[in-house]
Amino acid sequence: MSRKDTTPPAEIKERIEDVDVSVEMQGSFLEYAYSVIYSRALPDARDGLKPVQRRILYQMSEMGLRPDKGHVKSARVVGEVMGKLHPHGDTAIYDTLVRMAQAFTLRVPLIDGHGNFGSLDDGPAASRYTEARLAAPALAMTENLDEDVVNFVPNYDNQLTQPDVLPAAYPNLLVNGASGIAVGMATNMAPHNLIEVVGAARHLLAHPNATLEDLMEFVPGPDLPTGGTIVGLDGIKDAYATGRGSFKTRARVTVEAITARKTGLVVTELPYLVGPEKVIEKIKDGVNNKKLSGISDVTDLTDRTKGLRLVIGIKTGFSPEAVLEQLYRITPLEDSFNINAVALVDGGPQTLGLRELLVVYVGHRIEVVTRRSAYRLARRKERLHLVQGLLIAIVDIDEVIQVIRTSDDSEQARTRLIDVFELSQLQAEYILELRLRRLTRFSRIELETERDQLLAEIAALEKLLGSKQAIRTLVSDELAAVAEKFGTPRRTILTEAKPSIAGASAKKGAVILEVQDTPTRVYLSVTGRIARVELQEGDDAQADRVGPAKRRTKHDAVLSVLDTTTRAEIGAVTNLGRLIRFTPVDLPLMPPTSIQLAAGVKVADYLALPNRSEKVLALVSLESPRAIALGTKQGIVKRVTPGDWANKPDFEIIVLKPKDEVVGAVQGGDDDELVFIASDSQLLRFPASGVRPQGRAAGGMAGIKLAADAQVVFFTSLSPEQAETAVVATVAIGSQTLLGIDPGSAKVSEFTEYPAKGRATGGVRSQRFLKGEDTLALAWVGPAPAHAVSLYGTPRALPESGARRDASGTMLDAVVGAIGAALS
Repeated sequence: MSRKDTTPPAEIKERIEDVDVSVEMQGSFLEYAYSVIYSRALPDARDGLKPVQRRILYQMSEMGLRPDKGHVKSARVVGEVMGKLHPHGDTAIYDTLVRMAQAFTLRVPLIDGHGNFGSLDDGPAASRYTEARLAAPALAMTENLDEDVVNFVPNYDNQLTQPDVLPAAYPNLLVNGASGIAVGMATNMAPHNLIEVVGAARHLLAHPNATLEDLMEFVPGPDLPTGGTIVGLDGIKDAYATGRGSFKTRARVTVEAITARKTGLVVTELPYLVGPEKVIEKIKDGVNNKKLSGISDVTDLTDRTKGLRLVIGIKTGFSPEAVLEQLYRITPLEDSFNINAVALVDGGPQTLGLRELLVVYVGHRIEVVTRRSAYRLARRKERLHLVQGLLIAIVDIDEVIQVIRTSDDSEQARTRLIDVFELSQLQAEYILELRLRRLTRFSRIELETERDQLLAEIAALEKLLGSKQAIRTLVSDELAAVAEKFGTPRRTILTEAKPSIAGASAKKGAVILEVQDTPTRVYLSVTGRIARVELQEGDDAQADRVGPAKRRTKHDAVLSVLDTTTRAEIGAVTNLGRLIRFTPVDLPLMPPTSIQLAAGVKVADYLALPNRSEKVLALVSLESPRAIALGTKQGIVKRVTPGDWANKPDFEIIVLKPKDEVVGAVQGGDDDELVFIASDSQLLRFPASGVRPQGRAAGGMAGIKLAADAQVVFFTSLSPEQAETAVVATVAIGSQTLLGIDPGSAKVSEFTEYPAKGRATGGVRSQRFLKGEDTLALAWVGPAPAHAVSLYGTPRALPESGARRDASGTMLDAVVGAIGAALS
C-alpha cells in the first residue's frame, strides 16, 4: 500500500462503541475506591496491619533482619519492599516504616530504628541516613509463617508470593491502633495496653458469651504511648459498644516551685500526637491575643535523659490552677481523640466495637494454631514413615545391601526393595540415598528414640486437634506468654473527671478552680500507684476500710488506705525514713463502684521522689492524735510522737543506722499490736504500749531479736479488732535462687495461731522451709483475704487460709511479686 493510499484494507473493520460517560465514571470510581480501601488505607481486623505494613514486616523477616542481627539501611528495606511486593512508591513505604519505629506513635513499636526517625514536631531523616531492623514484638507477628498458618497470595507481578495476613501472636489492631483515610470512609483507632487487651482476649476464649461489660473489666480504656490523662469515660464506652466515640486527653501537669519565689506549671506528658512546639506556639498566640493571662514565660527543657519537660512560668498573684484551666481550654494541653473503628473483615470494611474486634482476632488465632498443629502433625507423620523404613533396613541390612548390589540400576533396586521388605516408594527412595555411616548400632538407637518421640508428638497433636477446647486453651496460654514477655504497665490515667469548660469564652479571663473539701479515701497499691475515691456523706470513715463488697477491681492490691478530705494535707512515709507532705486534690478520681488501682498515678511521680530507691510504704494523717509506728530492716521499732512535725514539705521521722531502712509504717493507738516477720521465718507480736512514743530525731529501740544474716521483711500494726480476723501470708524461696525465676512455696494461716511475746525477743516460726528453701521472699499480715499479685499487678493465686502456724508451704504456680489487702 502506497504512502498516499489512505483507504483501509478490506479485512480491517472499525470498532467504535458508545459508552455512557456517567456509567463509565461510576464503575471506574468504584474500582478505584475498592482498591484504596482493600489494598492501601484500611487495616485487616485480624492482624491490625495495612498491606504496606504487612509487606514491610514480611520482607524484613525474609531478609533476616531479626533483633539479634545488625541494622541495615532503611533505603535497602524500602527498595526490597518496593521491588518485590509494594509498587506504590518509596515515600509511602518509608513513611510507614518510620511510623512503626516511633515509640510515641505505637504502644508496642514493631521496628527497631537507628538514627533520626523524627519527633512529634519534626520529620525523620532520609532513608539513606537511617537504619532499621525488626523489633522483638514483630517476631511474634510473623512467627510460624513457614508452617502453613496463613494463605499466601501472588504479588503484583505474579512472580512472588506474600502472606494474605500475618499470624499476629497478639491483638495488634487494639494494641497499636490505626489511622487511615480511604474513599468515602476513614479509620482512627487508639492504642491500648497489651496486658489488658490480652487479658480480655483470654477471658473471651474462656467465656465465648462474655459481654462488653465483662471485657471492659480488663480493658477500661485506651493506653496512649505518650501517657497523659483521659478525662471522661462515656465516649470510650460508646466507642467500645458501637465502634464510634470520642474522648478527651489531658497533659500531665504539676505545680512546682521553679525558684524560691516563682511557681510554674511543669508538663511531663502531652496528649497523643501533640508535640511541645505546637503547645508553645499556641501559648504564645494566646498571650499575644490576650486570651491567656498570668503566664510569664515558657521554657522547653526536654532532653533524651529526662524526657519531656515543658515549664510554664506563672506571674506573681495568679493562681496556677486557674491558669492551667485556661491552658486546657485554649491550647492542645487538652485534646480530643475521635474513635472510628473501621477495619476489613472477610475483605470488606466494617465498623467494629471492642467485643467484635476481639472475636475476629480470637477466631484468627484459633485458625492459625489449628493450621500450625495440622502442619506439624503431617510433617511428623512423614518423618515417622521414613524412620520406620530405616529401622526395617537396619534390621536386615545385609539383605538390603545384597538387593542393592545385585540390581542393575536404581530403578530396579527401588522396585526390589519395595517387593522384598514391603516398603513404600518414599521409604525405598530414602534408603537408597542413605549414607553407610548411618548404618551403625548407635544410629539404630537414635532412630528408635526418634520414633518414640515422634509417636508421642503425633499423639499429642492428634489429641489437640481433636479438642476445640484444647485449641482455645493453647491460644490462651500463648497469649499469656506474649503479654508476659512484651507487656508494660499502663501509662495513661483514666478518670471520670469532667473535661475543661469546653466552649467557654476566653474573654472571661482566668477561671478560679473551686475544689470542695469533701471526704475522700486515698488508696496506695503494692505496685506503687495511688488514687482516690470520693466518699458519700453517709459513709463511715472508719468502717469498711477497703471499700464496700459491691466494689470491684482488677489487678493490684492495697498497701495502704487513708480516709481524709480533698484539701487536707496528708503524709507519705518512705523506706528512707522520710515523711512527705502532699494533698490528694490532684490524684486520679476513681469511680466508687469499680476501683481501678492500675489506672492510678505512680506515687513516685506524683511526689517527684528524687531517688529511685526510695519507695512509699504508707499513708498517714498529719492531724490524727495516733502515733506512727515504724519497723526497720535491722529490727528497730519506733513510734513517732503525734504533732511533732517540721514546718517544711518533707522531713525525717526516724534516724536510721547505716544500711538500714524502714520496711513498714502504720498509724495506730496504744492498744494495737506490733508485728515483725523476719527472713528466717520468725514472727513476733507484742503490744504497742511497750514502745513509748519518741520525737522525730530519735532512732527507736530494739523491736525483734534477729538471728545472724536475718533481716526484717515485714512490719505492721493491728488493732484488737483486726487481729481477730487477720491472716499471715508468707512466701519462701532459696536464697541462691534468682528473684523472679522460682515461685517458691506459700502458706496462709490465721494470725490468732501466733502467741504474743515480749519486745526484743525472737518470736515464733511462721513457715517451715522445704528442701532448697532458706528464706522468706515475702510476708504480709492483714485482713483476710490476702491478695497476691505479680510485679505488674496481675493477680496470683495463694493457698487457702487455715494452715498450721509452723507448717510448710504449698508450691506456687507463678512468681508472686507482692501481697496486700484485697478490695473485694
